[in-house]
Amino acid sequence: MELKLRRPLAFIDLETTGINVSADRIVEISVLKLNPNGKEEWLTTRINPEIPIPQKSSAIHGITDKDIADSPTFKEIAKKLAAFS
Repeated sequence: MELKLRRPLAFIDLETTGINVSADRIVEISVLKLNPNGKEEWLTTRINPEIPIPQKSSAIHGITDKDIADSPTFKEIAKKLAAFS
């Protein structure tokens, strides 16, 4: 399918600690940006949610507390993420 874009279009995929939007946190974010010229750009990063990842969630996405222990917090990557989009 050919898209005639005037501005970039972004698709976002999140892995989280759960499904409660007011209490749960992001542990991984992946963004695919399609530019009007057809160029694709990806940004994927793991994020330390600063709360434990429930075992039920880890069983779904495979990301454990150990995997994100040295990852930046969302606050630390927010400017990078905003600049990407």
